[in-house]
Amino acid sequence: MSAVLQLALRVFIVDDEPPARSRLRDLLNDCNVQLPLDIVGEASNGQEALDMLLNTPSDVVLLDIRMPQMDGIELSRHLQKLSKPPAIIFTTAYDDYAIKAFELHAIDYLLKPIRLGRLFEALTRARDSVPVQTEVLRDLLPEPRKNLSVHERGKIQLIPIEKVLYLRAELKYITIRTAQSEHLIEESLSALETEFAARFVRIHRNCLVAKEEIEGFERGGDDNAESAGWNVKLKGLDEKLAISRRQQHIVKEFS
Repeated sequence: MSAVLQLALRVFIVDDEPPARSRLRDLLNDCNVQLPLDIVGEASNGQEALDMLLNTPSDVVLLDIRMPQMDGIELSRHLQKLSKPPAIIFTTAYDDYAIKAFELHAIDYLLKPIRLGRLFEALTRARDSVPVQTEVLRDLLPEPRKNLSVHERGKIQLIPIEKVLYLRAELKYITIRTAQSEHLIEESLSALETEFAARFVRIHRNCLVAKEEIEGFERGGDDNAESAGWNVKLKGLDEKLAISRRQQHIVKEFS
């Protein structure tokens, strides 16, 4: 019988500290003796990693959690938009509440300083692992994302949350509206309302608007309809958005 060829595991390293990346490279080279793998790239922060991973097919990402520009948890959530998301193995120097969450949800993590045996075990499991689900990642780090991510034309586009004027549910999609463009994502409006409560206010069962972008209110529509006769005007947008009867209290709160 001929031996079955074992394809090399493609590994990408993300860590903002050069010594940490260097140690991971050394450990991965040691793992390569028993587990075929290729180091396909490395990045020093989440934003840089996202840009590179769009064009660098990877099976596993060794991902630090606390990094500048974009942390590891937010990067993980954006990577779920890829057609074939890589398995995530978190690396961290902080043995805090997040570790308990990793254990609860069976997510691989490595506590620094990383040991060879622990890394080998994690990589072995990652070969057959299921990518981390977005809901799990939301539970790990409750701070809101800095960006929403949209998978368009084979690429992941980041929409800075401070540029979003409103979020509106339509069927199973959410429309993201900025002053310049519209995008569609598949997320829960209620979950977005909870995550970005500091920025958005609900004006209708299907619409959240950015508080700081409210320019004013005006009468409009049928007083007997659900719109309750009030519309909201947002800065830089000609479109008027109807306020439901239940949410009309915001007219006084923001006037």
